[in-house]
Amino acid sequence: MNVDADRLRADIEATAEFGAIETNESESRGRTVLTGSEANRRAREYFVAQLEEANLDVRVDAVGNVVGRWTPDSADPEAAPVAAGSHLDSVPEGGIFDGPLGVYAALEAVRAMQEAGIEPARPVEVVSFTEEEGQRFADGLLGSSVAVGERSVEEALALEDDEGTSLEDALDPIGFRGNGRLDASEWDAWLELHIEQSERLESADVPVGVVTSITGITHCEVTIEGEANHAGATPMGDRTDALAAASEFVLDVERATNDVVSSQSESAVGTVGSHTVAPNATNVVPGRVELGVDIRDVHYESMETIVRRARQSLARLERERGVETTFQRPFDLEPTPMADRLRQAAHDAGERAGIETLDLHSGAAHDTMYVAGVTDAALLFAPSRDGISHNPKEWTDWDDCATATRVLAGTLAELAGA
Repeated sequence: MNVDADRLRADIEATAEFGAIETNESESRGRTVLTGSEANRRAREYFVAQLEEANLDVRVDAVGNVVGRWTPDSADPEAAPVAAGSHLDSVPEGGIFDGPLGVYAALEAVRAMQEAGIEPARPVEVVSFTEEEGQRFADGLLGSSVAVGERSVEEALALEDDEGTSLEDALDPIGFRGNGRLDASEWDAWLELHIEQSERLESADVPVGVVTSITGITHCEVTIEGEANHAGATPMGDRTDALAAASEFVLDVERATNDVVSSQSESAVGTVGSHTVAPNATNVVPGRVELGVDIRDVHYESMETIVRRARQSLARLERERGVETTFQRPFDLEPTPMADRLRQAAHDAGERAGIETLDLHSGAAHDTMYVAGVTDAALLFAPSRDGISHNPKEWTDWDDCATATRVLAGTLAELAGA
């Protein structure tokens, strides 16, 4: 099979124009594509046009997931299909590869099979999930959460953005609120190609990564209540400063994570990435702080250790600083291992093509996390220059895009029974 590198590049560059933003640096290209936006409509319509041009049957489900199905004469139309893809939305001012590479690599893999006269025994589906990035209606992985039954169609369509617009009302005007529900459990296998968003492949000078497991993610919401008071008239010994207590909490989370890294798991990370201070005035002792904590690792036990240490920190602050605290854990995904048979198929495809592959884990979430709960799933990586992502400087060399797509195509062909 010959992957057409120029055609793959043309699709990604065409998609980069939808929601394109101006950048100050010559080597950076950015885009903002939020679900239901005009840029999202144009990206979706272009994708559908390319699917139809490749003679795939296109359907759109009720939450906007787009699927193109290739059922050649060799395939049993009743057989469980093999599917591949990713997403077309972006973070605000994101890069051009995160998502579109996986979508168009999947389509290019099908084109390569078609042009090589490959005769699969199963249908092959190319998929774009709605709102993977979670920038408008949900925390992320929206379309795939519906596809695996984690969230109902009705619940998803009722989700609202900050202006009160529902997902249903956003998809209707752009023509992408379809019918029914894509059911990922009907697939025999799922594959996703994504940029690595780290530097391990680049450092190892290896063109393709085969993910062993996807990190678990816990999001915690913390509030620290002190007492707001006059900054000039309140003696230091009489203060209950919520921000000072919060500062200690941030350092405690960092310390706990470093301890876990040194003694339990090198891949653990802990971040206090957001805070809201009230009343947020220079001349007022802070009375309340809200904090957002992100904890990740491929080992759930180490995540639990960091969470436990965070709770212990809050208990200490209550005792020593007189603050009141709350701790909630609204989002918790355990680490997700990838299917051994799919990982082996990917390594085999690389070997057949003379392409080196490397086992590594994923520190970022992907739709594959949800899909792996209902069918065999695998995730492949292409190198990211300097590990930069969610940024106009995000870059994967075009040759690396094509090389990773060759491995994806070979893996799809094997899994489809070609």
